[in-house]
Amino acid sequence: MNARRAWWKTALGILFTALMLFPVYWMINVSLTKTSDLRLSPPHVFPIDPTFEGYADVLRQQLPNLGTSLIIGLGCVALTLVIAAPAAYAISLLNLRAGRSLNFLLLVAQMIPAVVMAMGFYAIYVRLGLLNSVAGLILADSTIAVPFGVLLFTAFMSGIPRELLQAARIDGAGAWRVFISVVLPLSRNSALTVALFAFLWAWSDFVFASTLARNSPLRPITLGIYAYIGNNTTQWNAIMATAVVASIPAAILLVVAQRYVAAGVTAGAVKD
Repeated sequence: MNARRAWWKTALGILFTALMLFPVYWMINVSLTKTSDLRLSPPHVFPIDPTFEGYADVLRQQLPNLGTSLIIGLGCVALTLVIAAPAAYAISLLNLRAGRSLNFLLLVAQMIPAVVMAMGFYAIYVRLGLLNSVAGLILADSTIAVPFGVLLFTAFMSGIPRELLQAARIDGAGAWRVFISVVLPLSRNSALTVALFAFLWAWSDFVFASTLARNSPLRPITLGIYAYIGNNTTQWNAIMATAVVASIPAAILLVVAQRYVAAGVTAGAVKD
């Protein structure tokens, strides 16, 4: 009986996994399909006569955009960690006044649609001269990542034993030294989780990029993909090839950091 249940669970797991991964397979299939075969009905389920024209376009046209996205992603990670970790430390361990209210406001901030924020950023950036700049995109993307980072860091840091902090203070460490030497090393998994989500958000952002950097000479990969869409023709194999290449860094990060992400997301969920 148990073996039969296990068999059905395995079969359902394989089925659901195949359904979820089918869009990824179709993206690869279209990226290898010739332009003349894209409008066939029914379409080819397998790339019978594959072409690498789309990937050639990626290597020829999109590498600078990939580099720009990498810079924006790493900048967003750095800015998010620099702001979120000390803020969470103050809220969770320094008895900050109105800490719960601040957490609630951060949660509400994550519910604001990105397109609404983009319109506000546009009006501000026009006055500050930050339109069409990499720094402007890093700042805009960080406004989404920082609230999430503060909430996650706060959940973990609230579970750090107070005895560790008291021992450090007895040894003469101040609040900043306790944060650097005790709290941050213990928060490694949470920091990696926050960094990963911040990078993935900045890497895949289109709303801020299309609003704040449409005319920038340094465009992220999301705008690079959008350039293949025209009024009369759309280069679907180039679009899908770019999407495949752009997905590789995110996939590698998710695989490498999987166990740290699992530990970071569940941090603070169970307390002794």
